[in-house]
Amino acid sequence: MSRPRRAVWVGLAVLVLAQIGYPLVEGVTRARLVVVTVVLGYLISVTHCALSRGVRSAGWLVLVTTGGGLAVEATGVATGVPFGTYSYGSALGPPVLGVPLVIPLAWTWMAWPAWVVAGRLVPGWWRIPVAAAGLASWDLFLDPQMVAERYWTWAGTTEVPLTNYLGWLAVALVLMTLMYPVPARHPDDAPMYALYLWTYFSGILAHAVFLGLPASAAWGALGMGAVAIPLLLAQRRVLLAQLRGGCGLRRPWRAQPPRSRDDRGAGT
Repeated sequence: MSRPRRAVWVGLAVLVLAQIGYPLVEGVTRARLVVVTVVLGYLISVTHCALSRGVRSAGWLVLVTTGGGLAVEATGVATGVPFGTYSYGSALGPPVLGVPLVIPLAWTWMAWPAWVVAGRLVPGWWRIPVAAAGLASWDLFLDPQMVAERYWTWAGTTEVPLTNYLGWLAVALVLMTLMYPVPARHPDDAPMYALYLWTYFSGILAHAVFLGLPASAAWGALGMGAVAIPLLLAQRRVLLAQLRGGCGLRRPWRAQPPRSRDDRGAGT
């Protein structure tokens, strides 16, 4: 196994264990686990980008998604644009410009696998809208879950307003446009595919079974599934092809039996 895969697979395994623990704890412990999970996800994404695309690409990822995430969140808290009027509580740690430090890390955590997945599914400039949809649809899980814990609240409502999701999509389109110079394909991208699919299927299970949020489970399954399901099908074909090749299986009509000495001489 190559260096990027080995390092990132280990981090992904730790992340999965941390997320499994989320429904099992409550209160302050749950909030701290959220912070740990986001930091782990951030490190996994940035590390994978650095190992597979280089340090300059990782620096650009951080500048665009972490810096951009902080800028847009600070603007949102101060003005209500582009998400709507909301405010953060104190549970997620110390704020900068009214935004907990962990929040812009979350933008990077999922922006990178969304960009990589888009590169797997479509070519060229089509990667931008697909990656933007892949990132923005994650919020169909994220926001209802975080609002239920009151990590942030919306003015005048206990529901997540539609403006929030439209704002996510608009911001994601800008971020992914800026990410276009970073290569979207690499032989060692399997961990990012796994991260995206784990986020999708674990989100459905957690919301539907453990967190009591059936509506967000359904909307998340539908919205994020528009990217996750094509990825699953694409990776399934690759996996089956690899297994078939590794087991020595070939289609019988393509098999070429060795020619005898008489066969070789017959055409001369």
